[in-house]
Amino acid sequence: MMRKGLVLIAALATATLSVQPAMAKGCIRGAVAGGVAGHFVGKGHALAGAAAGCVVAHHHYAKKARAQAQAGHPG
Repeated sequence: MMRKGLVLIAALATATLSVQPAMAKGCIRGAVAGGVAGHFVGKGHALAGAAAGCVVAHHHYAKKARAQAQAGHPG
């Protein structure tokens, strides 16, 4: 189970880094926050929390970038 979670996190991080390097920071921040939250929830939840945190933060930053692009603001 733990190996499967590590593979999932590695795959998400690799996909995030290769597709949108600017969004990688959000994934890392989300993974850290989700991992800590999952650790406090219970045994084995840190990996799931990290994976979910990465996905949620990536979505948030992508949404923010789209809104800035529509408004015509750079970066």
